[in-house]
Amino acid sequence: MLAVTAADHPAPGPRPDGPVAVLANPTAGRGRHRGLLPRLLDRLATAGRPVRLLEAGTGAQAEAACRAAVAAGAAALVTVGGDGTVHRGLQAVAGTGVPFAAVPAGTGNDFAADTGFPADPLAAVETVAAALREGRTRPVDLARLTGPGGDTRWYGAVLAAGFDAIVNERANRMRRPRGPRRYDLAILVELARLRPRRYTLRLDGEPLECDAVLVAVGNCASYGGGMRICPDADPTDGLLDVVVGGRFDRRTLIRVKPRIYRGTHVRHPLVSSHRARTVELAAEGITTYADGERCLDLPVTVTAVPGAVRLLR
Repeated sequence: MLAVTAADHPAPGPRPDGPVAVLANPTAGRGRHRGLLPRLLDRLATAGRPVRLLEAGTGAQAEAACRAAVAAGAAALVTVGGDGTVHRGLQAVAGTGVPFAAVPAGTGNDFAADTGFPADPLAAVETVAAALREGRTRPVDLARLTGPGGDTRWYGAVLAAGFDAIVNERANRMRRPRGPRRYDLAILVELARLRPRRYTLRLDGEPLECDAVLVAVGNCASYGGGMRICPDADPTDGLLDVVVGGRFDRRTLIRVKPRIYRGTHVRHPLVSSHRARTVELAAEGITTYADGERCLDLPVTVTAVPGAVRLLR
């Protein structure tokens, strides 16, 4: 887990003659778009700016490379990958004014989809190149996640702090099987252990205590590759959407989960939805996942930051 503080966020602003920095994850989407990268870089270069491909072998190196590029005066930062790659890039550009773009090339591309980038990587990079040529950006909110010690992470899509986070944590501890079967097995293990947990929330200062199985805090609507867990979330309204799934038993949860793809789970009587600028969230033994990436242990405070990033769209 990477932890950063405000001191780690220099804000020099973009340099007009600076390069367009590109963070690409060749393993995103199980590598199915790997061969597209040279074409994507070529099309990005049609904007008339130098293009610099960042080098990184790990997530931590990727994040450090993005920070270094922004600190050096990059004109923009573009990620090519899924939500995890976006998450790394957002840590560098949040609050700096450096324009950002997400070219979707991963298994889950929820931030790119929910903020209006085309689903096809080639079409998305054409959109980005046109925005660069025209100097066009659009402000979008981000969520700032803060732990009790002051550690901070930014995220663009959804924070999972319930069953889905527990499953991710289980899958990450498992060495076998490889691939998506590991996640499927983690779901089965955690379903067998399913129990509601006691959560304490404060929504803009208003207390809410509940027993719950699912808790999500959304800047955008979707996570997990199109699951509309917070279906009414709008990344331009300055608010966070909080969806709480209460005392589900195993059978009910299995029945309700498919409805999340359509966003109709919020009509279930055990589900409640809330909206706030600041969300304080506490429970025992939960590690949160944001944009699919492991983040901070509860308790945390989540704050909506209007216009924290400017998108090349």
